This record gives sequence, C-alpha cells and structure tokens, in this order.
Amino acid sequence: MEDDAPVIYGLEFQARALTPQTAETDAIRFLVGTQSLRYDNQIHIIDFDDENNIINKNVLLHQVGEIWHISTSPADKGVLATCYNKTSDSKVMTCAAVWRMPKELESGSHESPDDSSSNTQTLELLCHLDNTAHGNMACVMWEPMGDGKKIISLADNNILLWDLQESSAKAVLSSSAALEGKGQLKFTSGRWSPHHNCTQIATANDTTIRGWDTRSMRQIYCIENAHGQLVRDLDFNPNKQYYLASCGDDCKVKFWDTRNVTEPVKTLEEHSHWVWNVRYNHSHDQLILTGSSDSRVILSNMVSISSEPFGHMVDDDELSDQEDQHQEEKIKEPLQDSVIATYEEHEDSVYAVEWSSADPWLFASLSYDGRLVINRVPRALKYHILL
Repeated sequence: MEDDAPVIYGLEFQARALTPQTAETDAIRFLVGTQSLRYDNQIHIIDFDDENNIINKNVLLHQVGEIWHISTSPADKGVLATCYNKTSDSKVMTCAAVWRMPKELESGSHESPDDSSSNTQTLELLCHLDNTAHGNMACVMWEPMGDGKKIISLADNNILLWDLQESSAKAVLSSSAALEGKGQLKFTSGRWSPHHNCTQIATANDTTIRGWDTRSMRQIYCIENAHGQLVRDLDFNPNKQYYLASCGDDCKVKFWDTRNVTEPVKTLEEHSHWVWNVRYNHSHDQLILTGSSDSRVILSNMVSISSEPFGHMVDDDELSDQEDQHQEEKIKEPLQDSVIATYEEHEDSVYAVEWSSADPWLFASLSYDGRLVINRVPRALKYHILL
C-alpha cells in the first residue's frame, strides 16, 4: 500500500553525507556516512522496502575518519568514493578514496538481515586520490554517463581529473586546473553536467559559480556574485542542457541559463536559513528538492522553467469535445510555479537531500543529528504529472 507518510531512521552518530546508489535502478537504496570524532565511522546502507514501508540497513566500517562527502559509481553498484578527515602530525587533512563494498551487499535486497549477517563489515580500499600536493578534498564527482572510470575531485582551489585503472585499484591524475586570484580560493562544491557528452562541470567557490570544459580544463562561463553569500550546492537540469540550479547561505535557490549569466532565470526564497542542497528530479525536472539549516525540506514545482512548461500533452483521441476545448485553453497558459510541500520531520540542520535513483517519486533527507527521513512526492501531484 502506497502511503504518503514519512519513514524515519535514526543513526547513533551525527551525519552529513548522503547519496543514492546511482547504479542501482531496481531497489531503493541510499548510503549515509557518519561523522564521529570518538568512534570508528560507518557507512549505513539503507534499503527501503516500499511495499512494507520499512527500512533494512547494513553497516560498513569506515575506519579512516569522519565522512564529509560520499558518492557512488554510476556503473558499478559496489564502488563508492568518500571524502574524509584524517589527522596526521596534529594537522587535519580532508582526503579522498575509492572503496568497494562486500560482494553480498552490492545490490539492494529486500530481505531483513538476520542477526548473523548484520555484523558490521569493512570496506575494501581500492585506491586513494592522492591530494598531498593539492590540498583538502571538498567532493568527488563521477562522470554521470560513464563507465565509472572517470572522476573529478575538487581540492582547495584545484580541479583534478582522475582515470581509474586496473578495476579501480589505481587512480592516475590525467589533467588538472587551478583557480587563480587573490586570497584563499577554495571550492565548496561542484557538479558534472550530464549534457554536452559529459565534457562540462560547474563549480562553486565563495559567491561565484564557474563552468569548465573538462577537455581543455578551461573556464567557459563565470557567474560572479551568484549568491549574496557562500554558494553551497549546484545541480544541472537533467533534461534542459543549459539550466543549472544553485543555493547558498543567502537562503536563496537560483536557477540559471548558462548562456546568459547576468541574471538568474528564477529565484526561490522559501528557506529562512542557509540552503545546503538543491536537487532536480531525474525524470520530472519541474520537481526541485532543497534542504536547509532551517531544519526544513522543501519540494517545489518549478514548472515554468521545466522541459514541460505547458503541462503534460494529452492525446487528442482521449478527449471529448468539451474536454478538448478546455484542454486547449489549459495548454496555452503556462502552469504556475509553487511550493508543493514543506517537510518538517527534522529537528536539526538538513545537510543533504537526494532523490532515489530507482523510484522517481521518492527522496531522502538527512539532518546533522543522524536522522534520515524517506518521503514521497504527494500522490495528488504525482497523478497530476502523470495523467
């Protein structure tokens, strides 16, 4: 029975890293990375059984340090990357590594683990992304349509493009670029565009958003003062190649057309504190998720700038004359943008929101106190989009 009620899972540790298992398109699965200074950190593999509305979890030890960012291979269900803190010579470095999970955990299963199998297991280290010369790692991005062999990491003011070789056991730096300028320049986040044959990425540093061509490692556009304060996150529209969403500490979410960067196409001002995350739905690009330090998750319907700005086109044969006329009027006027729902199940800053890669109507959000909430797009809206 499909129910709109949220499902909540609590980790014992604080957490800010969340990702769907990108290569898993059948089972609903998310990975959460913990941040604990006192204990070994963990990756929780969360399998959501939507028929019974229950969560099954497996825990993997991540003994190298607290996890700041986690991402999964688009091609191999068993492979993931983490950015984590490591202390050496009383100095804290943020490093990155590529891991493989145990074989039996690679694909989503709906069996509840019995006691013997829910013992904590360990990740297998495939390779480090060596950043000793480049600084602290902010994030790791996999080539979205690729075979899982190309990744980009952002380290302080460097963009590093890596080739994974020998079944990901070795990472070779194939090219890099550095931000030039005054002061301590540091990237906060980045996204790899699924368009243009995956030859472009966008990065955020301070209040600026930049586009880069991964072939020449040159800057191709720059949005200065994109936000009044730090830009926290970016995401590309999966269906419209020049559209990019950004969010930041000015509490705003902005939508850009990268061909004309003087003004945002739209601005959302629904949050009352820093916006940490913005995510386009992979199938229905009018659906936008945002998570903020105001402890709220907001689902917006940005239909005016989506790939279906005039609503769903209906087959003429299916309509009676009266409906026909009504439908024509409806198609002529663009639908209105609106906030669909505000989710308030969190009591702490929401550091991550992600859509499921298996079910386009389902998403997860994670707050710093270790609370993971799984929610669905309201059924009425789902049918409105589909029908």
